[in-house]
Amino acid sequence: MSELYAVRRTRLRDRVAGAGSAGALISRPANVRYLTGCAPPGAALLMSPGEDVLLCGGPLSGDPSEGRPVDDVRISVLPARGGDPVVAGADLAVRAGADTLAVEEHHLTVTRHRALSQVAPRLRLTDLACAVEAQRLVKDDDEIACLRIAAEIADQALGELLESILVGRTERHLALELERRLVDHGADGPAFPTSVATGPNAGRPGHLPTDRRVEEGDFLSVGLGANYRGYRCEIGRTFVIGTTPSDWQIELYDLVFAAQRAGREALAPGVECREVDRVARHVLDAAGYGERLGAWTGHGVGLEIDEDPQLSPAAMGKLDACVPVTVEPGVHIPGRGGVRIDDTLVVRPDADGGPELLTITTKELLAL
Repeated sequence: MSELYAVRRTRLRDRVAGAGSAGALISRPANVRYLTGCAPPGAALLMSPGEDVLLCGGPLSGDPSEGRPVDDVRISVLPARGGDPVVAGADLAVRAGADTLAVEEHHLTVTRHRALSQVAPRLRLTDLACAVEAQRLVKDDDEIACLRIAAEIADQALGELLESILVGRTERHLALELERRLVDHGADGPAFPTSVATGPNAGRPGHLPTDRRVEEGDFLSVGLGANYRGYRCEIGRTFVIGTTPSDWQIELYDLVFAAQRAGREALAPGVECREVDRVARHVLDAAGYGERLGAWTGHGVGLEIDEDPQLSPAAMGKLDACVPVTVEPGVHIPGRGGVRIDDTLVVRPDADGGPELLTITTKELLAL
């Protein structure tokens, strides 16, 4: 594994050198983990021609969620708690003779930027921009393997919940149970706050669980994901509780399912990101629900749950092979509820079987 991270850092180092900087200071946590295998809270990575140093505000905790550092990166723990690893990294670069340093300006606060200027007034700071994020876009086999396991864990947790008694339990209780089951099956934790929405709350994007109790006839929409070795997947499903679905529930579910299927089938290398959004959005727009759709119908996943590419009307760029994305159209009707269906897939060419579906829990409209 050390070789894998070394290759990633070498690729970035070559880009930094080509732009005229002696080194780079990485501060965004997901980027630090991508390059070192480890991201303690607040840590920063100084990459220089001589060595790569992971600067930490305190001793490593050993928490699996933080990852494990590779052997070829030196760990430097600041002598006093409360110190800033980013500022310490700039100071170390100056003492090593650097006159330029590329930093992630999109992640630095104004306060941190001022502190860098004070500790190293003669150091010329250049913007690394989103170079690491661009490098992270296409996943390698090890990353996709982690996403597969994360998806399997999420499927297991959701499947077990569906076998339990749901009527009378609160949204909050069900969400906590799902997150416990994720950990029981090997996740480091949830990929994001688990959403359980019932009745009039169902289908609402980003719904935070409440104390509303599940009732017969409710739509129940669930959104969850597992974090496995830092990699995060996402799954969303909608069910009906305790009775045969009503006509309006079947009609709305079939529409959202058709939109989600259209988006999934559009995934292929070379396809414009906004085209995937367009085909999914068109199904619901034609049925009069276009204004109830959110700003996007999917997004990338990986070390963060919301990465590039974005699948939205204004999205730029095209899909590449080995890019994992979600396809997640949904409709919420105020006062009645709604439907969300969400899968994590990996973009693959037709020669390799087309998009690889990672989340496999049934999308049939079940009455639980």
